[in-house]
Amino acid sequence: MPERTTPEPPVEIRAATEDDVPLIISFIRELAEYERLSHEVVATEDVLRESLFGERTGAEVLVCYLEGTPAGFALFFYNFSTFLGRPGLYLEDLFVKPEMRGRGLGRALLVHLAQLARDRGCGRMEWSVLDWNEPAIKLYKGIGAVPMDEWTVYRVTGEALEDLAAGG
Repeated sequence: MPERTTPEPPVEIRAATEDDVPLIISFIRELAEYERLSHEVVATEDVLRESLFGERTGAEVLVCYLEGTPAGFALFFYNFSTFLGRPGLYLEDLFVKPEMRGRGLGRALLVHLAQLARDRGCGRMEWSVLDWNEPAIKLYKGIGAVPMDEWTVYRVTGEALEDLAAGG
């Protein structure tokens, strides 16, 4: 059977609301399990509620439904390209429930995000993918995304972040 490249109707993609926080945290936990990183999830509903819908929001979330059933989500925020002189949309997480995959929902979320990026004046859209996640890599290459092999992501977190903030 050939792979579907467009979602089966009816698909709904909408901006998450504060009422969606329990759903978002459940998607985050499922994503972490898929990525073999469950041990790293420390987010709670209260932390997400404040971070996504509080006074100073750090990101936005799209939720995706297939025939009224929660199917996936995308969490994104804006970065800035000094070379382009414009903001960029950074996709932090995109997740489709395993039983909903192969129906074009991931692609539909990416299309929706690309439309937001275009409509909001972004110069690019970026994200990271685990090097073993072949289904995602295949999807990304299929939409024209290219890996940025010459760049290495660095991260400071936990104790190292505290030490740096203290001037160390």
